[in-house]
Amino acid sequence: MGSPCHFALFELQPGFRLDLQQLAVRYRELAKAVHPDRFADASEREQRLALEQSARLNEAYQTLKSAPRRALYLLAIRGRELPLEATVQDPEFLLQQMHWREELEDLQDSADLEGVAAFKRRLKSAQEALDEGFAACWDEPARREEAERLVRRMQFLDKLVHEVRALEERLDD
Repeated sequence: MGSPCHFALFELQPGFRLDLQQLAVRYRELAKAVHPDRFADASEREQRLALEQSARLNEAYQTLKSAPRRALYLLAIRGRELPLEATVQDPEFLLQQMHWREELEDLQDSADLEGVAAFKRRLKSAQEALDEGFAACWDEPARREEAERLVRRMQFLDKLVHEVRALEERLDD
């Protein structure tokens, strides 16, 4: 896991709900302080430490700003890591995934930019619902399986949103 914990780097309590703008502001402040360029005239050891701190800060920021990565990280610091590409033992969600994939293929075939925008809004709302569900249960040992199921769903949706953005860019060109 590497210490200190990602949340501690930003002086935050571990939790799922974060103010992402506040996180970004704090990241920029910290990044300036440890930027390797500031240590250009320092000893080799100080330069190496600055580089390590900068890398650790970047990793922490990338993890905390992404809802699925933050969720996985929270579960990990609670003592249970999920395999990154776990199969979803979740027939209802598997069916939903198939529908979304088919819809994405149809949108791609028809090059329907408005349809893509509407699809993206529906995915965003599905992501928000998952985020809320995870926020409500991640720290309750009795609801651990539910939290893990939600993280897997979050990972899938995150990947799908990236694919939709890529399609949008292709259609926009």
